[in-house]
Amino acid sequence: MTIQRIYTTCLSLILISTLCYSQKRMSRQDYIDKYKDWAIKEMQNSGIPASITLAQGILESDCGNSELAVKANNHFGIKCHSDWKGESMRHDDDKDQECFRKYDNASESFHDHTYFLVTKSRYQDLFLLKSTDYKGWAKGLKAAGYATDPSYATRLIDIIEDMELYKYDYDIKNPSSKQNKETVQAPSVSAPKSPSVKNNGSFKFEINPLGKHETAYNNGVRYIRLRDGDTAERIAIEFHLLVSDLWKYNDLNGDEDLNTMRYIYLGTKHNRAHRDCPTHVVKSGDTLWSISQKYGIKLKKLARRNNLSEDEKLKVGTVLNLR
Repeated sequence: MTIQRIYTTCLSLILISTLCYSQKRMSRQDYIDKYKDWAIKEMQNSGIPASITLAQGILESDCGNSELAVKANNHFGIKCHSDWKGESMRHDDDKDQECFRKYDNASESFHDHTYFLVTKSRYQDLFLLKSTDYKGWAKGLKAAGYATDPSYATRLIDIIEDMELYKYDYDIKNPSSKQNKETVQAPSVSAPKSPSVKNNGSFKFEINPLGKHETAYNNGVRYIRLRDGDTAERIAIEFHLLVSDLWKYNDLNGDEDLNTMRYIYLGTKHNRAHRDCPTHVVKSGDTLWSISQKYGIKLKKLARRNNLSEDEKLKVGTVLNLR
C-alpha cells in the first residue's frame, strides 16, 4: 500500500469517525440535561409543568433525534395551523406531507409550545390545574386533542415517573409550583426578581430596563404593560404579530390611543374569567370593555353572558357574571 493510499484511508476513517460522533443519538438523560432549564423557565412564565414540557419534548422529538427536531427545531410536533406565519417543513404524520412549524433554534420551539397552549382555547381549562399536577395535565392534553395516540397521557406520565421529571415542577423560583395557577411569575431578563402577576385581574408590572417588553399572563392570556411612546406597529413587530390581530385580540377598532391604556393582550382573550372570579361589581368609570380587559374575557362573550350591548352604559353596583 502506497503512502498516498494510507493517507487517504486514514483520512476517510477520521471523517467517518467524526460523522458518526456528530450523529450520536441523544438519550433521555441527555435531553433532560440539555433542556431542563428551558422547561423550568417556561413553567415560570406560564405555569405549564416543566415535567410535562420535558416529557412532551422527549416523546414528540424522540429525545431531539427526530427529523422534525433536527431539520426544523420542532420539538413538540406542532403543525402549522392557519395562524402560523413563520417557516414550515413538510413531514409525514397522520397524513402524508403535513405542514409543521420550523424554528431557527430549539429555544423558539419551547417558547412557541408555551404560547400555543396558552392561546388555544381548547387548552384553557388546563391552566386551572396546579403546576405540580402532571397527571392532570397529561390527561388534559390528551382530552383536548393534542395527540391522536390513545395512550398519549399514559406515555407522558410513564416518562415523567421513570425519569423523575416531577422534581422540576418544584423549582424554588417558580411560585406556581406550590400554589394555584392564580399567581404566575413573569420571566425577567435582567432584574434579579420578576414582577408578580395575578391571574384575577390584579396587575403588577416592572419595566424592563433593556427596552424590550416583559410578557406575563392574565387568565392564561399573554399581555404586556404599555409604555410611553408605544405604538401598535412597534408592538406588532416586536412580537411578530399583525397590527390587525393586535386590535382584534383587545376588542379595539384601531383608532384608539394606546397611551390611554395600561396594558394590551398579545393573544386571544378567553370566553370566561378565571374560576376564582365568577362575578364583578361595577364601579364608577367601568365599561364592559375595561372589565373585559381586566379579566381577560372577550368583550362579545361578556356582553352576551349579561344580556347587554357591547357599548351599554353600566350602573354602579350592578353585578356582572364573568363565567
